[in-house]
Amino acid sequence: MKFLASKVNHFQGVLLPLSMKLNSFQKTAITTVFATLFLILVGGIVRSTGSGMGCPDWPKCFGSWIPPTSVDELPSNYREVFVEQRVEKNEKIVSYLEALGFNEVAHQIENDPNIKREEEFNATKTWIEYLNRLVGAVIGILVFLTFLRSLSYWRTKRSITFLSASAVVLTGFQGWLGSIVVSTNLLPGMISLHMVLAMVIVTLLLYCAYKTSEDLVKINIDNSLRKKLYVTTLIILVLSVLQMILGTQVREEIDVIKNSMTDVVPPRSTWIDSLGQIFEIHRTFSWLLAISGGYLGFILWKEEIGGQLKKVGVTNVALIFAQILIGIGLAYLDVPRVLQVLHLVGIALMICCQFLMILMTGKQNQTKSV
Repeated sequence: MKFLASKVNHFQGVLLPLSMKLNSFQKTAITTVFATLFLILVGGIVRSTGSGMGCPDWPKCFGSWIPPTSVDELPSNYREVFVEQRVEKNEKIVSYLEALGFNEVAHQIENDPNIKREEEFNATKTWIEYLNRLVGAVIGILVFLTFLRSLSYWRTKRSITFLSASAVVLTGFQGWLGSIVVSTNLLPGMISLHMVLAMVIVTLLLYCAYKTSEDLVKINIDNSLRKKLYVTTLIILVLSVLQMILGTQVREEIDVIKNSMTDVVPPRSTWIDSLGQIFEIHRTFSWLLAISGGYLGFILWKEEIGGQLKKVGVTNVALIFAQILIGIGLAYLDVPRVLQVLHLVGIALMICCQFLMILMTGKQNQTKSV
């Protein structure tokens, strides 16, 4: 965790080299970016501890705004009650999906046996999930505040206001999607969509923060080198997004393995060997990412690149290889929980840092100072 904290601090130093000169919108947007990354960290803890169904309903938790601390506070038939609520909600969702033409997804939700699985009360898991929701609510407020402060750009950079408004809409949709994740009892595919949407929101906010402060970023390189860095980082970003999607699919396969036996969870030492082809694909892409990251490191070492761009580039390379090492640890150390969390947060940091470097190298007509 100390390693992760150091990387976050370094990333923050890269993103905020001239923080004293930022206006209220820029500070709010950047704060929201880091708060969203923190929410991904909390979400990773929820996933690694199996607390996703710690609250079997949404937006309340066990029917209350403040969840219980003991099973004695719940009625004796609480499990049947919340299963019935989920089934009723899913019937409405299925009807909506069928009306929109998503018959395959509707059929999957309607016939998933896990939806009717009763959840035992566990105070620790309940409060972990509850705190996850509280952090999510704070993020929602920050995103809306970012939009309000973006109105100051309505006359000069109207796109910033539109994109900030889009972040508000997507955050609302993300909250609704979270309710679907709960009502479908962590249905495979929904969690992946939840993660992808979180990254869309955070990159939207990062784009707005950068575009309103890019005049503070000084980059002095010639166009040929700029294009080389831009293309290389773009390839790395595409590979990283694919790895994120593949990684969520691997995680969902692990959930299937864990739930394959109703009474006994298979030992962690058997999880990796039980994974199918998706894990092989995920591992193959990690080699491509390592090669691309190595090439980026070679460019940074060979060429005369300094200042903020050098810091972002080095951070990118460090994150790539740290992420690969964490992945190796997951495969050979029986999927420890702490590495699961670090792996999830690591890919989010990677994508943000790569996106930032693309923004920095995408600016045209940069000339190398003499």
